[in-house]
Amino acid sequence: MVFDTLIARFRAADRNTRLETLLEFSRKLPPLPDALRTASDRETHRVTECQTPVYLWIGVPEGLVAVHAEVPPESPTVRGFVALLATRLTGRTPAEVAEVPDNLLDQLGLGETLGMMRTQGLTSILGRIKRGVRLAATEA
Repeated sequence: MVFDTLIARFRAADRNTRLETLLEFSRKLPPLPDALRTASDRETHRVTECQTPVYLWIGVPEGLVAVHAEVPPESPTVRGFVALLATRLTGRTPAEVAEVPDNLLDQLGLGETLGMMRTQGLTSILGRIKRGVRLAATEA
């Protein structure tokens, strides 16, 4: 599975190291292409279940997943999780994305670290990506 190595690494780390790793990922979120930043349908891409303004664009061009996201730098843990998902899932097949466990946060050992409200929002982000990939793959 796509996240097996990362899950093992996170599980072996202590709470502070997990958070530091998430913060490192926050600096790796690729910039949003200008065409998406100024898109007229921008609000339809917002993950409303998350308190942080998270915007996701998901596609499956040529059979491979593409995830573009925008998350403010002022929310580094959310940004880090989104960057982790975007960088690990972009270029994968829809079948590989479907295999990502819905409880990924818990498997990474982040559920107890981040608190219930943030965990619910981050779980919604993963769900949105998985649904978006499924939908885009059927439309392709």
